[in-house]
Amino acid sequence: MDDARPELITDDALDDLEREAIGRVRGRVLEIGAGEGENFGAFHHDVEWVGLEPDAERRGELATRAREWGHRTEVLDAVAERIPLPDASVDAVVGTYVLCSVDDQAAALAEVRRVLRPGGRVVFVDHVVAPPRTFKRAVQRAVTPFSSRFCHNCHWDRDTGSALADAGFDGDDVQLVRVPSFPFGPTRVLVFGGHATDATAP
Repeated sequence: MDDARPELITDDALDDLEREAIGRVRGRVLEIGAGEGENFGAFHHDVEWVGLEPDAERRGELATRAREWGHRTEVLDAVAERIPLPDASVDAVVGTYVLCSVDDQAAALAEVRRVLRPGGRVVFVDHVVAPPRTFKRAVQRAVTPFSSRFCHNCHWDRDTGSALADAGFDGDDVQLVRVPSFPFGPTRVLVFGGHATDATAP
């Protein structure tokens, strides 16, 4: 990641960035790690939503909320590293605060590429590691063994921007910002909108 200091914004401003990015996707949309459906209000009304959530408790709430929002597809009981969908079967993939928690980022992103149609879009939002040789980065590395165990496998020390590039994704609309975080100062968040490198962006 770039060592330049990104803009510091509020949590509400970050929510607006997330909603704007998610609102751009169209067609058949796969949301990985969809949680309890926190993003339903951000999707365009005519998307065909497909949800994937490995946590049983969250998946039950997600299914209920999906029906409330008019989505009739069954929520997939699976992890992002093994998406039970055919090749090139979705127009977009969305994941918010998911790539920090998957067991294998490279495998998950390879699966995203596999199920994405040529020209398809991806939107990922995630907190990312601080620059090298900073106190914040040292704290993130120290905290990660605990957060990964007790906070749904969350890894605070992942360089997700580099992982996306290594997996073959180009950013079309990428914003790196900082948001307030207690007690060790602002945390960097990546809002990534893009496409597979070997595909033509629509």
